[in-house]
Parts: sequence; C-alpha cells; structure tokens
Amino acid sequence: MQISGGVTLSGGVNLAPGSGGSSGGGYSFQGSNYGYTSGGDNQPAPYTNVIQKFSFTSDGNATDVGDLTVSRAFLAGQSSSVSGYSSGGYGGASALPNDRRDIIDKFPFSSDSNATDVGDLLEATNANSGNSSSSNGYSCGGAPSGGNVNIIQKFPFASDSNSSDAADLLSATGSSAGQNSSVSGYQSGGSSPYQDVIQKFPFSSDSNATDVGDLVQARSRSGGQSSTIHGYVSGGTLGPSAGFAVTTTFEKFSFASDGNATNVGNITNTSGTSDGRSYIMAGQSSTTSGYNTGGSQGNVPGRSNIIDKFPTASDADATDVGDLTLNLLGITAQQY
Repeated sequence: MQISGGVTLSGGVNLAPGSGGSSGGGYSFQGSNYGYTSGGDNQPAPYTNVIQKFSFTSDGNATDVGDLTVSRAFLAGQSSSVSGYSSGGYGGASALPNDRRDIIDKFPFSSDSNATDVGDLLEATNANSGNSSSSNGYSCGGAPSGGNVNIIQKFPFASDSNSSDAADLLSATGSSAGQNSSVSGYQSGGSSPYQDVIQKFPFSSDSNATDVGDLVQARSRSGGQSSTIHGYVSGGTLGPSAGFAVTTTFEKFSFASDGNATNVGNITNTSGTSDGRSYIMAGQSSTTSGYNTGGSQGNVPGRSNIIDKFPTASDADATDVGDLTLNLLGITAQQY
C-alpha cells in the first residue's frame, strides 16, 4: 500500500481524491511493484518474444521473465490488476513486416511465466496503442494490411475473450501514445498525418473519442505515462514542420480539465547528440514516476536498452536508472 495523493492498493484500487472513493470507480493504472516490456524489434535478429521485468521500488536492470506466444513488434500493452496483456503487432513465424497479428496474449504478474493466447483482436493491427480500465483492455487505431484505422477495440479482463468494436478515434491514427485516468482513456499524437491532438474516450460507455486539447508539438512514436492527475507524452518523432526531428522533450496535460499540454522536461539518450528517442518506446507508470524504456537512439538505426524515469510530483528531467536485457524498439508496456 502506498499513500501518494490518495491510497493505492497493490491490487490496483485507487482511492485518490476525485476517483469516486470505491474500487468500482477508483481503478489505478499506475503500478506499485514492477514495470514490464514485451516483444520488440532487436535487429539484426528482427523480432523477439521476450517479456522483461524491472523494479519500481529500486533502480536497476530488467530481467527476462517469460515469453510471448509469438515474436512480434509494434504491439499494444494493457494491464489488469493481476495480468499483463500484449495485443496485435507484426512479426510472427514469417518475421515479415506485413504479417499483422490479431493475438491477445496474457501473462501473470504473480509469477514469472510465459504468456498464453487468450483471444483475438477483431482487426489485426500493428502500431496500435493500448489503454486499460479496471475491467477492460483497449487497442486503439493502428495499421492493418492497408493504412491506419480509427477503431477502438475492447476486450474483457474477467474472461478470456476476443475483442469487440467499442468506438472510434477522431481519425485513422497509428503510433499514438496512450494514457489512462480512472475514468477515461486518452490517445495523444500519432501519425498519418502527424497529429498534435489529445483525444479522450470514456470507460463507462462505448462512445467515440473527443478532441480535448493539443500537444505542444505534433509527434508520433512516443511513450505514454499516467499519474493520478496527469497524462504524459515522452520523446518521439516530430512532424514535418520540425523536419521529422527526434525529440527529448516530454509534455503533460491535466485529467481534471480538458486543455493543452505543456513541456515539463527531457528524457535521456545515448546517441552522443541532442537527439531523443523514438520508434515506440514503452512507457510505464508507477505511483510516483513515469518510465521510458527502449526505443531508437535519435535519427540513427541503433536500438536502445535505456530505462529512464522522471518524477510525477514535480516537473524534472528523466534520469537513466537501468538497462533492458536487449536493445529494442517497437516494444510495449505493462505494470502492476
């Protein structure tokens, strides 16, 4: 149990102010114990199935704790209070970029174990982005065999089932960053074309997303994090007006009121330049910090193994606190 702007139980119940004060209305997306990454692109061996875990309570390196059912990259991550989920992506046995996957994998948080295939997405996509409520996982947008789609797919945590078409994003979007409040899912930025929009959809009903604010800069392939009161968008590739530069900046926006984001800090990099990190870093959220893991190192082809973190209680730059077991981009995140 941790007290930080409210009470967060390790089982995922958040009694923070404004959350409703009950387990039904107070689910917390933040984790108290561990952050996870799953899958990814680690060329020259194109895709991996590795599930990695690192501690939220002490800084350190990740460890290999299991495998996905299929090696794949550019997939979405979701978290219930007891399990991590990885959905979509591409790769598979053929390891070809056009091999989109509809798999919904699940792995337990209580033990280090391999994932099992528990359902299928309605639309097989890669570059999709994930959200999590107390009872459902969401896969938003992404690219099937053609261009991007605007579908918001939903699958239940209570039973192993396929996803259903729950609602629509504002437009067909890929590589956006996902954030979660206790009552809403957010999708920020994205591409085709590059976007600065922050959109929100409710967890209480199957309803379309609405435009609730703008990022400081249009960006794609960013990491997404959530505190109890703010959503964060970290790093990524900026749009054509910025020459598709890769950025170190991260932005935050309020959950309490709809509005624009502000720049609040910088993530780390090891490229030897001022370039940031991009290409689907995994963003994890603890009760006190946001984390960015992996990604590409600036505008160079190298993959990164960085785990960095920034505080959510104040606006400050991220610090490098550990390494993944592999240099990866196109990975996804879970936490508990």
